[in-house]
Amino acid sequence: QDGPQRKKRKSEVGEVDKQLDILAIGTAVGSILLYSTVKGELQSKLDGGHDSRVNCVRWHQDNCCLYSCSDDKHIVEWNTQTCKVKCKWKGDNSSVTCLCISPDGKMLLSAGRTIKLWDLETKEVYRHFTGHATSVSSLMFTTVKPMNESKPFDGITGLYFLSGAIHDRLLSVWYIRSDRKEKNAVMSFTVTDEPTFVDLTVSEVKEEPVKLAVVCRDGQLHLFEHILNGYCKKPLTANCTIQIATPGNDGDATPKPVPILAAAFCADKQSLLLVYGNTLQPIIEKVSLNTSESHICLVRDIQKVLSLKTDAALTKVKTPVVNSDTKVLVPGIPGHSTAVKTPALGKEKKKNKRKPGETEESIEERLGALDIDVSKVKTPGGLPQTDSFAVLLVQGLESNDAEILNKVLNTRKENIVKNTVARMPIHAVIPLLHELTKRLQGNPYSASVMVRWLKSVFTLHASYLSTLPDLIPQLGMLYQLMESRVKTLQKLSRLHGRLFILVTQVAASQTGQDVPEVNQTAKLVYEDDSSEEEGSDDEMIADKDSDENWDEDEEKEEQSDEQDMTVEKEINGDSDLEPENESEEE
Repeated sequence: QDGPQRKKRKSEVGEVDKQLDILAIGTAVGSILLYSTVKGELQSKLDGGHDSRVNCVRWHQDNCCLYSCSDDKHIVEWNTQTCKVKCKWKGDNSSVTCLCISPDGKMLLSAGRTIKLWDLETKEVYRHFTGHATSVSSLMFTTVKPMNESKPFDGITGLYFLSGAIHDRLLSVWYIRSDRKEKNAVMSFTVTDEPTFVDLTVSEVKEEPVKLAVVCRDGQLHLFEHILNGYCKKPLTANCTIQIATPGNDGDATPKPVPILAAAFCADKQSLLLVYGNTLQPIIEKVSLNTSESHICLVRDIQKVLSLKTDAALTKVKTPVVNSDTKVLVPGIPGHSTAVKTPALGKEKKKNKRKPGETEESIEERLGALDIDVSKVKTPGGLPQTDSFAVLLVQGLESNDAEILNKVLNTRKENIVKNTVARMPIHAVIPLLHELTKRLQGNPYSASVMVRWLKSVFTLHASYLSTLPDLIPQLGMLYQLMESRVKTLQKLSRLHGRLFILVTQVAASQTGQDVPEVNQTAKLVYEDDSSEEEGSDDEMIADKDSDENWDEDEEKEEQSDEQDMTVEKEINGDSDLEPENESEEE
């Protein structure tokens, strides 16, 4: 080989060594953290693959490839060197909960409710397996080579794998056939509770049994040993069950069970690593089992192993050593007897104390001392401004306070109404419309005021209201109110016309009756002593009287006509008639 190629190969080996210490952690938000256990720090973060919680992460054999599955129904293949998504595909119709890579690295098992075997080159489903009612929590291959060695091995056919599901007390074993006939489990292992941790020794030789260690939720460990050689109808029970309990000494005679958290086989496939106790401070112990007993109870005194030294250290209260020169500041109000009295504190107290004869300063004087203008601080009397009106309106709508709403909505000034509606937040528009609709159903006086608010809301917030999908049902009551009022408008206008005619007639008849009678008595009588001209004088007086009476009658008629005209003006609401009409009337 040439130099550059050899150099490249060495660097590849170095990169592989670097990858061996990396721990991949899936998070609830969908990202994956790559943590270096040697450096003790976060190396990189894989983002952009999943939208939901990551359920399982599996390393591929080539160390630079990582597979993950999530609640978003997808499986993602990552390149850990570039920290980017290599490939992403839909794994199931529901969330994908578990993954397992085949021994040769060419196939991938994924599980949600159903188990699928994927070809990693084409990303197509190779086989389907059905049998679990709930989502699968554990998947692992139990054999590396097929038991029947007569046929050529293609890397996957003839292998067995194990699966466990949540709330399921059976662990199922599946067989990968060359044909697609058998989809059900070939055998099953029964345990006492839901399996939380599963470990096994992989069978490499034909006659070598598979050893299985299953930790259940009830804290028990079940050990199975079985040669996988085809179909088995009955569920297999545990060869050995292990429990851990306290000795029950020191006043408490009853032993208490200690939960086993996890178990793993050592390299020799004979001894076990047990993890038990508290999840925050677990105890790891290596146990070698050469016994043939079906049930073993290990007695362990956890209290002696986990002596709470840290807690005792934390609870000790250290009292500081105080020197005589140091000043200690103690919280307290003036006049409160404090532990340490210094001269400085005493002077302060004397200053703060008020003599019995003195009067306390008013708030105005104190504000004056702080150079704050009192007139600005005092709120002006009367109604608040439009900006505070908008705040009051929102507060009233949110708290449904009738007093605040009455104060705001009974405003008749157009500019205040417009400014308030313009400054109120968008989310309060629909509640305001509901409140206005409710008030429109009341007395006509309040309805006339509410119409002004409605007009401002519809003119200023029309664009927002048009975007609401459920606008018609929201404003249904308002539409019905407006239609009912408009229907009665025509009838009311007719009634108004008839009443107007009646009122004018009544007013005219009253003015006709009120005209005073003409006084027929003579205002002036002239008598002459001459008897000769007596007859002619009487005639002249009579003529004069009749002329005067005639003039007075005309004046009275004109006055009555003018009174009729003024009554008609008042009823019609006309201020002055036009000059042409005036002359006609005369």
